[in-house]
Amino acid sequence: MRITSKGQVTIPKKIRDQAGLLPHTDVEFLYDGEIVRLTPAKKSERESRGEMAVRLLRGSATARMSTDEIMALTRGE
Repeated sequence: MRITSKGQVTIPKKIRDQAGLLPHTDVEFLYDGEIVRLTPAKKSERESRGEMAVRLLRGSATARMSTDEIMALTRGE
């Protein structure tokens, strides 16, 4: 395996799967003077993309419908 000129390296799929490293997983590098370790980053204070989407959409609905009315529309009733 080779590091690119941009300092990038591809983590083999088998290792990503074993370590649970999904796309968009934040990672951190630890160096003890001899060995470099890659670990999932600790949960950051930054809100996730899903949390941000929910925050932005909350309260934006304009239709005043009950759950039963929405379900009837979904079912084509």
